[in-house]
Amino acid sequence: MAKSARAEEPRYVGGQAVLEGVMMRGESTWAVAVRTPDGDVAVDVRDVAGWADKYRKVPIVRGVMGLAEALGLGYRALTYSANQQVPEEEQVSEKTMGVAVVVSMIVFGALFIVLPALAGGRLDDVSILPFHLAEGVVRLGLLVGYLVAISFVPDIKRVFQYHGAEHKAIAAYENDVELTPDAADRFTTAHVRCGTNFLLTVMVVAIVVYTFIPTPNLATILVSRVVLIPVIAGLAYEVIRLAAKNMHRTWVRALMKPGLLLQRLTTRAPDLFQLEVAIAALRAVLTAEQSAEVESRAARTAVPVAAAPALGS
Repeated sequence: MAKSARAEEPRYVGGQAVLEGVMMRGESTWAVAVRTPDGDVAVDVRDVAGWADKYRKVPIVRGVMGLAEALGLGYRALTYSANQQVPEEEQVSEKTMGVAVVVSMIVFGALFIVLPALAGGRLDDVSILPFHLAEGVVRLGLLVGYLVAISFVPDIKRVFQYHGAEHKAIAAYENDVELTPDAADRFTTAHVRCGTNFLLTVMVVAIVVYTFIPTPNLATILVSRVVLIPVIAGLAYEVIRLAAKNMHRTWVRALMKPGLLLQRLTTRAPDLFQLEVAIAALRAVLTAEQSAEVESRAARTAVPVAAAPALGS
């Protein structure tokens, strides 16, 4: 979810793992790099529409809009990566992939937002704190169980490796280290701005928000859970954003520790070939000034990578 050159408000690089590759989002462009079946690295660079930038100074709203933009870039990147792995006659359109993503989001909402609301307790007790805590525990349990289950799927394991490669590449960038597979490999696969950490934060924020919402009956419960999804996502974004700027504080690192630990389920140690792909995507979205600054500082400071903090995307 990098920084523009010494801007007052850093612009972080964000990204996601795709099929046999990594997508990165920079200041004004996004790129997806994919390892093709013949062993080459294919890179596609496109301009970012930037419509979410209009809300960058509006708390909560900026998180919702940024998430919507990220989802749009994500399904386009997935389409490109999937099409690089199959013959032309088997390729899918962005529209088809977009529909698949929308269906997946609906299923996700039903499974992780609505279903836990039905498991919190008796309806005549839903206004009390134990109901909301039970609902939150069920939601978290479903999330962890889901992540554990899919981690056994071979193709998902590959995606998780590229997820780790994405984190390591951005860690090298954020710590002013030379962008090479060997240098990036020395970093951890955990990062405070990871989508996994965001999901866990959403779960916690949801418990707090729902506690203050009257829930006199089942219909109100279900409607409130759906309607408040954007608000909860926006609040979770603000929490992650604040944490990312204060990871030097001990208490912040302690609060973010569960999310970093959960990433052990969604990341795997990548090999150097996968790191090469992640770095290709990252380099493709850096501006000329950012690239020059990275190379200059890496050569000038010679950061001891092994002791550097763990920061990925």
